[in-house]
Amino acid sequence: MLRIAKEALTFDDVLLVPAHSTVLPHTADLTTKLTRKISMNVPMVSASMDTVTEARLAITLAQEGGIGFIHKNMTIEEQARNVSQVKKYESGVVSH
Repeated sequence: MLRIAKEALTFDDVLLVPAHSTVLPHTADLTTKLTRKISMNVPMVSASMDTVTEARLAITLAQEGGIGFIHKNMTIEEQARNVSQVKKYESGVVSH
């Protein structure tokens, strides 16, 4: 039997009415919690698809404050190498 776990909204359920805003772009805080211990400066993550995310995209996202999920369609050694490349690219970008 199908149960509704939690009611939610999609893009089609919400309408933003264009209007003047007093919020300035440089004052907006986009910080988002991914987990209890991991926060991101921008709410941007990549898909963990083999045509999307490997080390290069994960590094770029980390530099902008997001996070890239390395895909699983490679050997464990290749995954470890990708993660290592991301973590070593720039000290302090990835922390936990």
